[in-house]
Amino acid sequence: MAARILVVDDEPDIHSVIDKALRGEGHDVLHARDAFEGLDMLAREGADVALLDIMMPGMDGLEMLSLLRQKDRELRVVMMTAMSTPTAVISAMREQACDFLAKPFEVDALVSAVRSALSVPGDISIEVLSARPEWIELRVPCTPDAIDPLERLMSQLKTDLPPETRESVTYAFREMLSNAIEHGGDSDPRRSVEVGYLRSPRLILYRIKDPGEGFSIDALHHAALLNPENDPIMHERVREEMGLRPGGFGILVARELVDEMIYNERHNEVILIKYLDPPREGG
Repeated sequence: MAARILVVDDEPDIHSVIDKALRGEGHDVLHARDAFEGLDMLAREGADVALLDIMMPGMDGLEMLSLLRQKDRELRVVMMTAMSTPTAVISAMREQACDFLAKPFEVDALVSAVRSALSVPGDISIEVLSARPEWIELRVPCTPDAIDPLERLMSQLKTDLPPETRESVTYAFREMLSNAIEHGGDSDPRRSVEVGYLRSPRLILYRIKDPGEGFSIDALHHAALLNPENDPIMHERVREEMGLRPGGFGILVARELVDEMIYNERHNEVILIKYLDPPREGG
């Protein structure tokens, strides 16, 4: 889908890279060198998606986004920065930025971010219920298009972790969020999944609650979780018989990547815990 994309950045090289990539996708690309010019161009010409750099002289991208939201709550906005911090990410979330690109980014990530932004209607967005670096609560629309942007946003909250820990926690979160959206929310963007993120010096905790009726673990024969030891691909045959796409490894893999996985009684809510500092004897 061809669209009009506004790029607001004070680095000429970034404009060149983005222009080439997005025009190759068939988009019309507008360019502004600072936030003031960007606000003026939006007022005069409008845009379907705006790519805003955070670090700019005069007025930074977060200030621009805040001013923009006073007049337009539905414009899809992707934030870009070479110096991402939890505070910047949370500010962007509060003002309903739909994605976050950490510089230097790959062209594929840029194209994916723009495609995701265009795929979700402007009146459907991630709702921020609470936003502090140590405690974030979100309401996420049940659409697969929300998964990649939310993963990119949340990953910026864990940049201080060792790569292996960051990757394992992010992968486990993605798998369980995907299950919640696809199976609990039937991929219906008018329904939502509640996502909680808690961070302390000793642990990271995710809470994911979907709007579904829940399920019985013992009935998940289409998931690798229940494969007998002598038949590690039994679930694939079950999935084929049920007309489901290949897969079914989500719960099994996620459980191996975190230290604790806890379900509520209905099995429509899960808690993932990853210890950063092993729990000590006695608490």
